[in-house]
Order: sequence, then structure tokens, then C-alpha cells
Amino acid sequence: MTGADKIDARDLAHLHAACFTSPPPWSEASFHSILSQPGVSLQTDTRDGVLYGFALGRVILDEAELLTLATAPALRRQGVAAALLRCFDADVFRRGARTVFLEVAADNAAALALYRAAEFTQSARRKGYYAAPGGGATDALILRKTL
Repeated sequence: MTGADKIDARDLAHLHAACFTSPPPWSEASFHSILSQPGVSLQTDTRDGVLYGFALGRVILDEAELLTLATAPALRRQGVAAALLRCFDADVFRRGARTVFLEVAADNAAALALYRAAEFTQSARRKGYYAAPGGGATDALILRKTL
């Protein structure tokens, strides 16, 4: 797991599209925009030049926000995301963050289990925040963790 010098926005968008349908995956342009912002932390899992996972967030003062976490579907439930989270936490702590926040769909049981195992706790709920496929809406949970 490393910060990503050789990974570009196209790689990130491609993996993101393989991992997410709702909310919609981010575009290459979205990743370009985020990567150009100050305080960005990008941790990656690459093997033989192929991107298999990443954690992307940013630090603002003493807080960090995990914007997205993606693991290639073939490598899920093998500890990749947990390792990326640990690397992300270490990087943002080194940059001065003492609290990490993230947002997750309330019906994403796998992600919630991962985040709870990583000691995140719920701090808020946004009712009907995500549009659900086929209509309806899903709540977003705001989770936080003290580093």
C-alpha cells in the first residue's frame, strides 16, 4: 500500500466504475478535480502495475474526510480495504488530522461492517440522501473516528 505516484485519474475512474453503481461512479474528470486539491491523500494497492484498490480523501486542518474507498470485486473480503484504511489513517494523522469522517449508504452492510471494525461510529444520518436504483432513496450515515 502506497501513496500513488503512477496511478492516474483514468485508473481510479475505471476501478470506481467496477465497484459502484449507486451512487453513480465518479468520472475521470471528477478524479482529476479531486486530485488537484490541496491536502489530498491517496493510498493504493497495486500489483504488477494494476490498481486493485484505493482510499481517497483529504485533510483540512485537524480533520480528514474519506471521500471514497474501492476494492476490485475479485479481491473483496481479503483485507485490502482494511489495509487501505489503516494506510489512509496513518497518512492523514501524519498530516495533522485527529478525526476522520466519512459518509456511507445505510444499506451498505459490507462497508458498515468494515468501518465499524475500524472503530468508526455513527455521528449523524441524512434521510433519503442517496437516490436508489428504481426509485426511492437510501439514508446516508455520517461516521467518525478519532485517530
